[in-house]
Amino acid sequence: MAEKLKENQFDEVGVNPFNAPIPGESLTSPSDMPKAWERPPQYTEQDEAMEEIYMEITNDDNLMPLINMMDDGIPLDQIAQVILYRGYTQGLYNPDLMTLLAEPTLYLLIAIADYADIKDYVLYEGEEDDPDAEIHGDDVEPVYMDEDKEEVKVSEEPTKESLGPSLLEKVKSELPEKVRQVKEKE
Repeated sequence: MAEKLKENQFDEVGVNPFNAPIPGESLTSPSDMPKAWERPPQYTEQDEAMEEIYMEITNDDNLMPLINMMDDGIPLDQIAQVILYRGYTQGLYNPDLMTLLAEPTLYLLIAIADYADIKDYVLYEGEEDDPDAEIHGDDVEPVYMDEDKEEVKVSEEPTKESLGPSLLEKVKSELPEKVRQVKEKE
């Protein structure tokens, strides 16, 4: 009459459900050895943190693997998530600043893809199937509102003197050369 006990989901994968941390156990870790994200962040300003991200991903060791990942079709949003999460776990910034850095990091990755002549980069997974990503009326021929088709004056771009040093300036001036040098090494 000995019935065979039915295996449960934990036995199937070889896990002991009672060999797990107690809820709240992480809050009792020694205070003299806090994790990096438990200490005050290194950067509290968005511009400073974005500068650090730019310097990290454009150094010689990281730029070519990054370009190869983009060329292989890895979505840029996933790359940005890895970059930002890594900075958070290293204690560079807090979760709130990490959220604020998501958009500029994506734009930086798009700029790198453009300078590396990657025209068919994937912004996010499922992008080609997303109806919200389609531009309504993109296939329509433009209508000219000005009958005489007179040339419109375009305002001049701001000069370097009128703008302070910024990351965008660095992207435009340094990034193309860095990408070219890294591609030549490969």
